[in-house]
Amino acid sequence: MPKPRSPVRRNPRATRARRAVAVLAALAAGAPLLAGCGAGLGRAEDERPSVVTTFTVLADMTRAVAGDAIAVESITKPGAEVHGYEPTPSDLLTAAKSDLVLDNGLGLESWFAQFVARSEAPHVTLSTGIDPLPIRAGGHPGAVNPHAWMSPRNAKIYVANIRDALTRLSPAHAGLFRANAEDYTRRLDEIETYLRTELDRLPAQRRALVTCEGAFSYLTRDAGLQEAYLWPVNSDSEGTPQQIKSTTRFVQERRIPAVFCESTVNDKAQRQVAEETGARFGGTLYVDSLSEAGGPVPTYLDLLRHDAETVVTGLTGGRR
Repeated sequence: MPKPRSPVRRNPRATRARRAVAVLAALAAGAPLLAGCGAGLGRAEDERPSVVTTFTVLADMTRAVAGDAIAVESITKPGAEVHGYEPTPSDLLTAAKSDLVLDNGLGLESWFAQFVARSEAPHVTLSTGIDPLPIRAGGHPGAVNPHAWMSPRNAKIYVANIRDALTRLSPAHAGLFRANAEDYTRRLDEIETYLRTELDRLPAQRRALVTCEGAFSYLTRDAGLQEAYLWPVNSDSEGTPQQIKSTTRFVQERRIPAVFCESTVNDKAQRQVAEETGARFGGTLYVDSLSEAGGPVPTYLDLLRHDAETVVTGLTGGRR
């Protein structure tokens, strides 16, 4: 993992202001786009070190490790689709004023280069150390599947990378970060154990997860499941006749009891697969984004538990 530069902590307000001014100058040619960007400059400054993540899942994991010692913010908001996100000038300002930027890597945030180019803040890629899996369909030669956080086993690597990055940012809180990371890892172990124990009851032929997007390759690998999906990556062609036909054949041949779809895409094509095969539509899974605080998955652990329970209920509940 690249070691981030130690941020200057003597005068955090001055440092953040200087970064913001630099980005405003870089964006000056696009002045009409800057409406509302000044709002962030007028807010009361938080004296804690600040961390910005590219999407809500990483932000929540970081908050869990950081506790109250670090201010953490996500560029994308709850419910947003991260793949094709288009950052605003205000987003660039947010990143410029931070002390550390955390991204997923593995090609997920194609828009992230803008933050690196216009911010002096160091950044850490949290998927460092993951054994990447390829995208095996859909015209993505050589590309890797970016959804590594969807495996509890991989999530422990994310947590360790977060712990180390925060420790370098704020060494005085190293003990807090270590204790929080250990507690979080235990919770991840509990979810992984539940998933594997419940799915072990399935007949071998039916041990398969069928989704809209191919976002569960790491989870299916670790849980011993086959994987099938309509399209490999959101923003690709979604729900074409060929995709529906291929997925329908997979479900029929293996008598898969349920199929699923993700929250950030239209589930119409997957419901058609369920209708044509007699499988149930097993429910909505969450991948790229958390929900609002009052929603079904306000935290990353909630997301993993929800998905694990939805998959287990769908696959072990039998066919309609």
